[in-house]
Amino acid sequence: MAHISIEKTQEQARRLLDTRVESVTALVKARQRVADLKDQLAEAEKDDKRAYVRATKDGWSVEELKKLGLENGTATRRRTNRRPSSATTPSIADN
Repeated sequence: MAHISIEKTQEQARRLLDTRVESVTALVKARQRVADLKDQLAEAEKDDKRAYVRATKDGWSVEELKKLGLENGTATRRRTNRRPSSATTPSIADN
C-alpha cells in the first residue's frame, strides 16, 4: 500500500482553499466598490439637485437652463423610470 503524507495532503488542500479565498476576496472587494460608488452617486445627485435649485433661485429660468443643456436631472430621471404598476404586476383578475 502506498504511503500517504499528511503534511503533503494538507499542503495541497491549503493551496486549493487559497484560490477559493482569493476569489471570494475579489468578490467582496468588487461589491464594496459598487456600494461605495452608489453612495458617491447618491451624494453627487443631491449636490446636482441643490445646484439646480440654486441656479433657479439666482434667476435662471428652467427654459434658459434647458437651452444650456442643463435640464433638471432628477425630474428627467423620474419620468423615464416610472412605469404604471399595472404594467409590471399582473393582477389576480388577469389570470
